[in-house]
Amino acid sequence: MLGQTITIEELLNAKEGEHYQFKEAKQRFDSNEAARCCCALANCGGGKLVFGVSDKRPRSVVGSAAFDQPERTRKGLIDKLKVAVDFQLFNSDGKRVLVFEVASRPLGLPVQVDGVAWRYEGDALIPMTEEFRRKIYDETGVDFSGTICTSATLSDLDVSAVETFREKWIEKSGNKRLSGLSVEQLLHDCGAITDEGVAYAALILFGKKESLGKYLPQSEIVFEYRSSNASGPANQREEFRVGFFACHNRLWELVNLRNDIQHYQEGFFIFDIPTFNERAVREAILNAVSHRNYQFAGSVFIRQYSDKLVVESPGGFPNGISLENILDRQTPRNRRIAEILALCGLVERSGQGMNIIYETSIKEAKQLPDFTGTDDNFVSLTLNGLVLDKKMLSLINRIGNDRLDNMSTADFLVVNALYYEQPINKSLRPRLKRLTEMGIVERIGRNKYVLSRSMYSAAGKIGVHTRIVGLDRETNKALLLKHIRENGDEGTPFRELQQVLPSHSRGQIQVLLRELCKEERIYKCGETKASRWFPRPSAIEEEKD
Repeated sequence: MLGQTITIEELLNAKEGEHYQFKEAKQRFDSNEAARCCCALANCGGGKLVFGVSDKRPRSVVGSAAFDQPERTRKGLIDKLKVAVDFQLFNSDGKRVLVFEVASRPLGLPVQVDGVAWRYEGDALIPMTEEFRRKIYDETGVDFSGTICTSATLSDLDVSAVETFREKWIEKSGNKRLSGLSVEQLLHDCGAITDEGVAYAALILFGKKESLGKYLPQSEIVFEYRSSNASGPANQREEFRVGFFACHNRLWELVNLRNDIQHYQEGFFIFDIPTFNERAVREAILNAVSHRNYQFAGSVFIRQYSDKLVVESPGGFPNGISLENILDRQTPRNRRIAEILALCGLVERSGQGMNIIYETSIKEAKQLPDFTGTDDNFVSLTLNGLVLDKKMLSLINRIGNDRLDNMSTADFLVVNALYYEQPINKSLRPRLKRLTEMGIVERIGRNKYVLSRSMYSAAGKIGVHTRIVGLDRETNKALLLKHIRENGDEGTPFRELQQVLPSHSRGQIQVLLRELCKEERIYKCGETKASRWFPRPSAIEEEKD
């Protein structure tokens, strides 16, 4: 499980191969080679890339100075691989060991670096063969977008839409050679067409209006603006039965026409928050296009209201995806579409993009994405545009861009839960240690955490910090007092008080006991390990009165 800790001893005993790779890297290591290694680990089911440990047995810690800013390297690996990456740092007798942990590839989709899918065969790093790739594609069944529309030809595609894709692919890859390719060769290289013919992905992304009407009439996107939730005709409606590359910018323009700006002031500075964040909106639309079921009747609907945007698409979640794992697992229903969109940088993180939507919602202090209305046949995603709490924006501002850039989606969810005093999901708890080290969170008990005092101060809620920490303290004192009173004249040994508060250290319990003594609610007899604590009868009588 990503985020689980591992010990130096476990690393030294691990078998090198498809899930562990060891590099001495005493001074430095090539970042591109590291990306290829991590790509191969992801394609082999996930694993660890270890720097500072010898690769030959018996292994020893040699120490490594490679990647002195591991958070930045981690972010770069995520951007390249589009899968989750975490890291751990060890100091073993003064020698630095750095471990990057890479999540497994998405079901049905190989991970690539610069267009090449790498994998390990034993200890050897090799490019994935086409046969091996096809086995991966087959994991989720037949990819409709990759099947051939036998009657379609190259003339069914809109050249201007293809050129828009070409420009974005060149911008994303930096490969100027693409500008000299013919339209047919360009489409062949990206997989939109094959020697067998035109794939449905090509029609969905580049098709002409009349071609889609003939071969794929359900491939339609409908935009509506409604001034209220009342039923009846929309205030504005536009229908798009054209390739996605011919209409995706127009869809954002329509949303942005009625995109109110919300303001909040911090000191002398006034910050503007758009009701509809462009990146979040584009990701939501891309998600619908990439993951809808094109064999179902019905269109993708984008319904805009004054304070929310609802994106609806036919087909439920892809196999293996649920609300519980939507941020951790990627299973593209239309792999060919996802691959083409990834080539030109329109989709991120294996085409899901949901992480970006969640992170944006939290950074802009808005309600988390809402999937109410989703079922086995339909996905409904609501983006709520209103800022819930402007003080949360001040807290986000205090965290600062440097720390925000190094935070994962799980980190944002932890901060959001703590701010609104909500329970933290078990799967998110491993992130607490990192957030504590970053000074964003502080620990007030073995399993209890709060946002740091500086975070509450930035939000103008320092009293909330005092209440949460203080309430916890008073609750613990009350538990100690209750146990001491129940023992009455027999007295209570310290070992029993440790059983009452097992999450607290000896010193923490002693501080609470001293406070109870100072408040004249208990007293202590003895100064050795045999000492005992007793309730003060006078305090009991006063509380009864």
